[in-house]
Amino acid sequence: MNDKLPPGLDLLWGRLDEPEPEPRQGLSPPRIARAAVELADAGGLDAVSMARVAERLGFTTMSLYRHVKSKNELLLLMLDTVAAVPAELDEPCDDWRLGLERWCAAQWVMLRAHTWIVDLPVTGPPITPNQLAWTDRALSSLRDTGLPESDKAGVVLLIANYMLTTARMSAHLGPAASGESIAAYSALLGDLVDARRFPALRTAVEAGAFDYPADTAESERRFDYSFGLSRILDGVDTLIRQRGGAGAS
Repeated sequence: MNDKLPPGLDLLWGRLDEPEPEPRQGLSPPRIARAAVELADAGGLDAVSMARVAERLGFTTMSLYRHVKSKNELLLLMLDTVAAVPAELDEPCDDWRLGLERWCAAQWVMLRAHTWIVDLPVTGPPITPNQLAWTDRALSSLRDTGLPESDKAGVVLLIANYMLTTARMSAHLGPAASGESIAAYSALLGDLVDARRFPALRTAVEAGAFDYPADTAESERRFDYSFGLSRILDGVDTLIRQRGGAGAS
């Protein structure tokens, strides 16, 4: 393994080559990461500190630093801990579009279960073992499309960025994305938007463009990624056709 990897990454990749048995009661990087994830799931990233993780595990803060050297290293470990690729993504799929839709659905489950992921500082491209596993599965969905590898990589990056951005919007909107809040917003637009000043917007408001469809169940009234993803995949389909690939639908 490359001995020049940044702190945290050397720890993650080193465990793949030489996994260490985890102590039952003592400290270890996986145990520290799981405790930090529990704190983040309950209170967001602001709830995570080396001191709070140490307190949760019943150890001193200094004892944590023998296993995890910094907060940034801890964040990397946390991300890789929750980013394990689900087994269903290893199942064969002959339809590239269905494969990417399945990939995005699994991403959405992960991002919604651990909403703090969207607030992690971006320090570079995906490089942890589990992040690269996600990238590998997405690329696998495109293997029979006839696209050059650079285009496949571009498609995966585009979709991954879209999913992360949408999940961030969903997490930050919170209750504002509920059916009740959206209905209130639509009603407010109806009061504020007049046809003389905002003719196109008024037409959209009157058509109910900013409200959930009437037949949408309350449990499903939330900020979603489906519409945008479909438009992206339509574009990918066009790209495949332009490249003369056999995988166009």
